[in-house]
Amino acid sequence: MRLLLVVLLLTGSFLPVYAQESTMNKSERYDSVQVPYGAFNVYTKNATVFKLDHEHVTNWEIEMQNKLQYTDQEGNAVVRLYENLDTPKFIEIGMGGPPDYRFWVAVNTPEDGYFMIHDEKKIGWTPDKLITATHSSSGGLTVSVGSKEAVSNLDVAGFTMREFTVSGMNSASDSSPVNAGALTFSIISGDPSQNPIFYMPFMVLAVTLVLIVVLLKTKKRTSEETKKISENEPS
Repeated sequence: MRLLLVVLLLTGSFLPVYAQESTMNKSERYDSVQVPYGAFNVYTKNATVFKLDHEHVTNWEIEMQNKLQYTDQEGNAVVRLYENLDTPKFIEIGMGGPPDYRFWVAVNTPEDGYFMIHDEKKIGWTPDKLITATHSSSGGLTVSVGSKEAVSNLDVAGFTMREFTVSGMNSASDSSPVNAGALTFSIISGDPSQNPIFYMPFMVLAVTLVLIVVLLKTKKRTSEETKKISENEPS
């Protein structure tokens, strides 16, 4: 029982300290950009460029909150994610204006060119829903609107986020698609194996196994002592 008490004390003292230290993840990188509405009032070929402060390699998650005010239902807000602006590879996320709120996701690659992955022409998104795009080495690309997945586990042959562009006009003669508001663009990335909290389940499992072994040994030893006492008692 003394050994069991020692294990419990060690577990109780170690896990809180470990949990506190686990919040310090040096591998994580985070960028957040408030994109003003005026950045969307440009022709696609003259898209407004935003270069991120950090390079987000492979495992990343983007959150976009679109609070733009559209001038009419023909207005669009288009965000393109790039590894490098000098290459034709990008991921495109488009958000149309009310009342239709069209939502689409497209990919452009050197091999296959531009192709649409998802195109929901009616109520594909709304301003109250968070738009997320995640990419991982094992799961590929997933894009969601609120809790609804629009694209799931699409293989884009790896993707390192370095910059993105925004636009809203399909031609130079189009009217301005938005006249107020902003779009918040946030991205976080990191290697989960470099975060101590990644190993927490394994640590808990190890401690649990130690406790089980201690309990079994304690029970066995108690049984053996009881048996010896009963055998030594005079009949």
